[in-house]
Amino acid sequence: MRKPSAIAGSVLFLILAPGVVAGLLPWLLTDRYGLPFSSMAGFVAAGSLLVIAGLAVLLHAFTRFALEGSGTPAPVAPTEKLVVGGIYRYVRNPMYVAVLSIILGQALLFAHSPVALYACVAGAAMFAFVKTYEEPTLARRYGASYQVYRRAVPGWWPRLTPWKGK
Repeated sequence: MRKPSAIAGSVLFLILAPGVVAGLLPWLLTDRYGLPFSSMAGFVAAGSLLVIAGLAVLLHAFTRFALEGSGTPAPVAPTEKLVVGGIYRYVRNPMYVAVLSIILGQALLFAHSPVALYACVAGAAMFAFVKTYEEPTLARRYGASYQVYRRAVPGWWPRLTPWKGK
C-alpha cells in the first residue's frame, strides 16, 4: 500500500473506529455532553489529562501505522510490516490503551458513572478481540518477529524503557 493511501485509510479508520467508540458513544451516554462538568477540580484535571494524553497517543499510533507500516490499523488493510517504533516500543496495544484513557477521562470530566461502566465493557471487548483475533492474526502474518516483539513488549501496561529490538 502506498503511503498516501495508507494515510487516507488510517484517517478514515480513525473516524470510524476510535471516533465512534471514544467519541460518539460517550457523547450519547452523557446526553450529548449535556451534563455539567464535575464540580471537583481534581476530577476535571485528571479527566482532561487522560483525554489529552489519550488523543496524543492515538494520533501518534495511527501515524506510525501509515508511515512506518505502510498500512492501516483496519483489519481489511493491514500494514506491510510489523509496526514496532515510537510508542509501540513501550506497549503493544497503544490504540486500545489510548481509547480507554479517552473514555475514562470523559467519565471523570463529566462525573458520569455510565461512561465509566461503558469503559469497562469496551475494555473487556478490546481485550477479547486482541486475544481471540488480533494476536493470532499477527502471529500468522509476521511470524517469529511478532513472537520476539510480543515477548519483549507488554500488551497493556507500558514498559518504563523503550524496547531496542527490531
